[in-house]
Amino acid sequence: QGQPVASGGGDVQAGGSLRLSCTASKEIFDGYSVGWFRQAPEKDREFVAAIQWHGATHFADFVKGRFNITRDNKRRAVESDMNNLKPEDAAFYSCATGLLDEIKGNNARHWGQGTQVTVSS
Repeated sequence: QGQPVASGGGDVQAGGSLRLSCTASKEIFDGYSVGWFRQAPEKDREFVAAIQWHGATHFADFVKGRFNITRDNKRRAVESDMNNLKPEDAAFYSCATGLLDEIKGNNARHWGQGTQVTVSS
């Protein structure tokens, strides 16, 4: 079963872009929604974006218009382009799979290890 694996974080200047990727095994990917969450130092974890099995997308207000999220069910992969990054976007980003209501409620069933995003002003 394993856990989702996130990649693609890094350092970028404000206004720049990064692409995050998330892959998972069949058991924890097929049929599930996939979500991105982030947590900055001394702050609570927050929901960022989610994509349902059939492709419907959901975003937190603070990333609408800047982030997107897509999935390839054959490759069991989700990608998210983060554009026009701001210093306040700097955080540890994790991907997870679960039911949509769980994810939008800032929770999930299968958590993966995340990736760090740093945005310099």
